[in-house]
Amino acid sequence: MARTRLTCTEGGSSKFWEGQAEGASLTVRFGKIGTDGQTKTKTFASAAAAEKELQKLIKEKLGKGYVEAPQTPLCDPGSLTHRTMRRNPR
Repeated sequence: MARTRLTCTEGGSSKFWEGQAEGASLTVRFGKIGTDGQTKTKTFASAAAAEKELQKLIKEKLGKGYVEAPQTPLCDPGSLTHRTMRRNPR
């Protein structure tokens, strides 16, 4: 299952929340944007129960003002500058 990442920046907040269900385990990570945050994992009786809980938590977060964060690639080719490319010749 794909990881869901939500952020909340309204009212001066700067928080993130991530959730991922893998098998019967649900892992969430949350905290202040720019930090590693805290990670918690919970095991359920089944994969379906873990997925159901994940969907419930996502719905709660969206109701509290969180929004889906854009998925960013590990390396954005557009971020390479002429200077960067010169420093790292092939």
